[in-house]
Amino acid sequence: MIEQDTHQMVNVHLCGIPIELKENFAQVKLETSEEMIVDDTGLIHGGFIFGLADFCAMLAINHPNVVLGGAEVRFLKPIKRSDTLIANGNVINRNGKEIHVKVEVFKKEELIFDGKFTCFTPKYHVLKRDE
Repeated sequence: MIEQDTHQMVNVHLCGIPIELKENFAQVKLETSEEMIVDDTGLIHGGFIFGLADFCAMLAINHPNVVLGGAEVRFLKPIKRSDTLIANGNVINRNGKEIHVKVEVFKKEELIFDGKFTCFTPKYHVLKRDE
């Protein structure tokens, strides 16, 4: 496993815990919780699943200045409280500073979300450009 070089301060309870990190690949685990519920059925807000997938894409690139430029995603199945999710992110294309990552999220063996994330690795951190 290589060392994590991005998003070191992310809240792992909301975005997931890295469990495998290799060049151009990341795997992240998220345990859904009470704070993520949107109604009395126990449905988890899709933003948390997106956050897991986005974090996984950032880790697959693993550059200190990586940022998300866009995403094409599909939510395939609902998730409820106490579900355990595993996200797998694979870099599929690099074109200079533009990088595409495919992310699939599973509940057990069932695919519940997939997406293609377009990311960028600028020379400087996006909040430090004007300094």
